[in-house]
Amino acid sequence: MKRSSRRAGSAASPVSSSSGACDLLRAASSKAVSKETERIDQLFYTYMDKPSGMIDPEGIESFCSDLEVNHTDVRILMLAWKMKAEKQGYFTLEEWRRGLKALHADSISKIKKVLPDLEREVRRPTSFMDFYSYSFRYCLTEEKQKSIDIESACELLDVVLGYLFRHQVDKLIEYLKNQHEYKVINKDQWMSFLRFCNEISFPSLENYDPDFAWPLILDYFVEWMREKRC
Repeated sequence: MKRSSRRAGSAASPVSSSSGACDLLRAASSKAVSKETERIDQLFYTYMDKPSGMIDPEGIESFCSDLEVNHTDVRILMLAWKMKAEKQGYFTLEEWRRGLKALHADSISKIKKVLPDLEREVRRPTSFMDFYSYSFRYCLTEEKQKSIDIESACELLDVVLGYLFRHQVDKLIEYLKNQHEYKVINKDQWMSFLRFCNEISFPSLENYDPDFAWPLILDYFVEWMREKRC
């Protein structure tokens, strides 16, 4: 009976030990997450505008300077996308935390290291569609605004789509800057530009069918392209 009692006690010991180890791991993990959040917050306060409580355009320029990238670099827009930033030129603490936690980057050096990974993530087809759509929404700076002016659209196309479809974007920008029918670009037209680049043979345009629910602006663009070849 005594030997049985000792064996029972011995068997219970590893369970207790295992439970204690799990508790220690959870505590260590929680502490690490807390420390990461603290460092992310401190980085935010480095660039924050005190009156607004946000990182404003001036703070973003300082942030870009420390990252050693231009504030017009597409990677800054990618960071805004990762943060799900709502207002162009501004980051809230919540947005900043959301993006940097997702990237596991709590310092400038770490952000620099993860930028190539972020680029690869954005270039995945499903991610790029979301990023491309987001880039349009991010440029809607006024309440109830639903379109962006041609000049801004051209700049955005060059930054967001130019590195993937250089030839198409160059020609589209040339057309947009020389036409007089349209002063602004809406969301449907913007998304159709991406579909056009993905689906239409360029510069032959041989598979472009104007009856296939393309926005009128692309019908005009194709006509303009064909006239230029004549």
